[in-house]
Amino acid sequence: MKLRRTALPLALISLTAVALAATAVVAQILPPVGNRAVPQPAKPVDLGRYAGVWYEIGRYENSFERGCEAVSAEYRMRDDGLVQVVNTCRDGGLDGPIKMIKGRARVLAGSDGAKLKVSFFGPFFFGDYWVLDHGEAYDWSIVGEPSGRYLWLLTRAAEPPAALRAMLQARARELGYDTALIRPTLH
Repeated sequence: MKLRRTALPLALISLTAVALAATAVVAQILPPVGNRAVPQPAKPVDLGRYAGVWYEIGRYENSFERGCEAVSAEYRMRDDGLVQVVNTCRDGGLDGPIKMIKGRARVLAGSDGAKLKVSFFGPFFFGDYWVLDHGEAYDWSIVGEPSGRYLWLLTRAAEPPAALRAMLQARARELGYDTALIRPTLH
């Protein structure tokens, strides 16, 4: 009888330890929330004009880009109405090996081209890609998603002028993002 009384508390302690360990693992995988009230996209996106190469000049750090520098993304319209996505970076630094991943995106109905679902693995579209704001000349873009954990500042030039960098930081702040979490990308 005494064995059963001690077995239950030991089992609860073991389950608690497992739950705490799992929570710690998830906390390492998921980045912090940098915006608890992500806004809707500010304006429509003409995907024909958005297509082309974009250079990441800053981002919220995330597990799938950890250690990446010289990050770029190329978007191209496909004949089937989807958008081809090719993300490239230098792994571990500017002289590191090139790392590339190809995917595709589909536009969410009713989003005026500003909200996409992306897939890099298999037939299912999981990732959200929201063009929260962009320049009238499609020379800069701020991209996020509904959880507020991911943010990208993009320009058409790998080394944009300091004034453009400052404007993007200010605009991200206006959109409610914690700009202290933005990690500059080296090029």
